[in-house]
Amino acid sequence: MAYPDRLREQVDDYLSTLGFTSREATRGLEDAMRYSLLAGGKRIRPVLCLATASSVGSSPERLLPTAAALELIHTYSLIHDDLPAMDDDDLRRGMPTSHVKYGENVAILAGDGLFAEAVRLVCEEQEGDPETIVTAVAELMAAAGVEGMVGGQYLDVAGSAESGSDEDRLLEIHSLKTGRLIAASVGVVMTLGRVEESAKMAYRKYSTELGVLFQIIDDILDVTGSDDALGKPSGSDERHGKLTYVSVHGLSGARELAAEYHRRALDALGEAEPRTPELEDITNFIYTRES
Repeated sequence: MAYPDRLREQVDDYLSTLGFTSREATRGLEDAMRYSLLAGGKRIRPVLCLATASSVGSSPERLLPTAAALELIHTYSLIHDDLPAMDDDDLRRGMPTSHVKYGENVAILAGDGLFAEAVRLVCEEQEGDPETIVTAVAELMAAAGVEGMVGGQYLDVAGSAESGSDEDRLLEIHSLKTGRLIAASVGVVMTLGRVEESAKMAYRKYSTELGVLFQIIDDILDVTGSDDALGKPSGSDERHGKLTYVSVHGLSGARELAAEYHRRALDALGEAEPRTPELEDITNFIYTRES
């Protein structure tokens, strides 16, 4: 399945230039941060950001600081998710997880550092007028915070959510845990590009459907994927007794639901004008990915 590798390469090249300290005393912390940040992957969130920029007529290169910030935030969340107190995973992207390589204390600080550096990166490097930059940072922080990724993770580990069916609880957890940062990868481009509100609606709807699709496929792969293909232990969700799309709908039901959200994401994208084929390629890749 086609994937915008040229955008991924732009992101990788930019990330490789980032340094986080001028002090020799904190070089070890920087090493731990870069270890996880540069471990590879498809860079879906930053690539989605750059593809959206291209779709609305902005230069992808101009959005690289914000795209990189999205990856820093995502990487910090992975480091913390892998900790023994959370998912207790030893592998990530085929490599020892941060706490295995550097110890829990340094891994926690590496995640903290990446999150802080993401904010600094947008504030110092992203082009735009100050008011727009502040609005963009606020959007990113909302997506990462208690009403977003961190809040969704809390609901997941605490086993609490708004009352309702397992299906409703599942959608609530993952719309926060996974969906908000994916949606922000599109939405922040709307903010920085000062896109008209009427034009934003289709893109925001698209990103919401895409976030759900991503999580459904993630849950399916946790059951069907191999450790080698996933680059991490499979079956983690079942071992931790987590509520997933497979546990609620069964494997065949989850696959049917993925097909439905794939269609809904493409339908929403069809309403977005202008747009580029790259967003459709990303959507199809997420739907068919094997790792």
